[in-house]
Amino acid sequence: MTRTETLMSAIRSKIANRALGPGDRVPSVRRFAETMGVSPSTVVEAYDRLAAEGIIRARRGSGFYVTGANLPPMALTGIGPSRERDVDPFWVSRQSLDADASFLKPGCGWLPADWMPNAALRRGLRALARADDAVLSDYGSTRGSLRLRRLLLGRFADEGIAATADQIILAASGTDAVDLICRFLLRSGDTVLVDDPCYFNFQPLLRAHQVNAIGIPFTPMGPDMSAFEQALIADNPRLYITNSALHNPTGATLSPQTAHRLLSMATAHGLTIVEDDIFADFEPTPSPRFAVLDGLDRVIRVGSFSKTLSASVRCGYIAARADWIDGLVDLQIATSFGGPSPVAAELVTRVLAGGSYRKHMDEVRQRLTRARKETIDRLAPLGLVPWINPRGGFYLWCRLPDGHDAVAIARRCLEEKVILAPGNVFSVSQTATSFLRFNVAQSGDRRIVAALKRAMAA
Repeated sequence: MTRTETLMSAIRSKIANRALGPGDRVPSVRRFAETMGVSPSTVVEAYDRLAAEGIIRARRGSGFYVTGANLPPMALTGIGPSRERDVDPFWVSRQSLDADASFLKPGCGWLPADWMPNAALRRGLRALARADDAVLSDYGSTRGSLRLRRLLLGRFADEGIAATADQIILAASGTDAVDLICRFLLRSGDTVLVDDPCYFNFQPLLRAHQVNAIGIPFTPMGPDMSAFEQALIADNPRLYITNSALHNPTGATLSPQTAHRLLSMATAHGLTIVEDDIFADFEPTPSPRFAVLDGLDRVIRVGSFSKTLSASVRCGYIAARADWIDGLVDLQIATSFGGPSPVAAELVTRVLAGGSYRKHMDEVRQRLTRARKETIDRLAPLGLVPWINPRGGFYLWCRLPDGHDAVAIARRCLEEKVILAPGNVFSVSQTATSFLRFNVAQSGDRRIVAALKRAMAA
């Protein structure tokens, strides 16, 4: 295979695994030449040949972009935790989900099993065994358990959100909730704003919907307002998807000033905000929320219980305007004939209403505070410094010392059965090369620091 063919194959591979999607800009000629160790003229020849095949196209003065023509089906099966592959937004999930118990997972996105309220879940399961036959055997209602929706309404009221039960629909998970919203509001070719960095699964999900994702640089106070305003004017986005509470991966918290200004701009430009509030219960005190400020007019709230109760019992929700919920009900019937399993919804309801949940979360927050300090102290001798010290949650967004590449370190640590989360899997612009995201609840084993030290030395 010639050098030109090798470059063409590399771009085709990125498109095939959705590291690049329709409308995405491929690496610049100079950057790709430096990455691949070839001359710029070789990259130009490869890009010209890909353009001739209709796979990419040139925009004068801007570069080359993926067309979406001949896009292969997404293949997601058959890759185990140690197989070599591009470190893309799927990489961390696949390594973490497929790994056996011998692997350490400081890069994963969930709490250890022994941190979860397993006693309460077991009590709920025993009670479910005595539940009505309909709960165990029938489909659920189109909006999901009324009892659980009323519990959610009570939590909303505590925040100051006035809503009704017909403004909530249950979904199979938080990810399914975001996917359902994208199906409902987006069309192929639309533009969506996300934070840069952002939760890595937002990126492939948006590519699956064949929309253009634009990353807005994220600051300790929220998205960069100047860049956000420029994107609103230049790109006419339909949605902005974000975590406002304990942002993933940075752990940052939205400031009141940023929240008010952003919501004002969104209203002026007809932008809908999807607020993924999955980490809300990890906060010591509530921070600003778009849904609270807006009252569920242009803001859609999404949440689930996988981080706080159980990732095995999948149940999420969407809160929005009643007319949008009505449309989402029809769409969910069409695509999955309903939301979460009634058994899952009933189990979540029993745990939330049982009185032990508040104590459970108090204990989790205390454990995370200790784990956060211990993790910071362990990483400091290696020169790994947190971008900020989060006020809650289980993520630390840490910068490596100069000259270190997070992907290379993650690959070396994987050989020692330590799964890390390198920064660029979270970055639309691929500008987080020197960052790693650590889950402090999964970072207590001293073998992690030892593997990091060897990888950085190499």
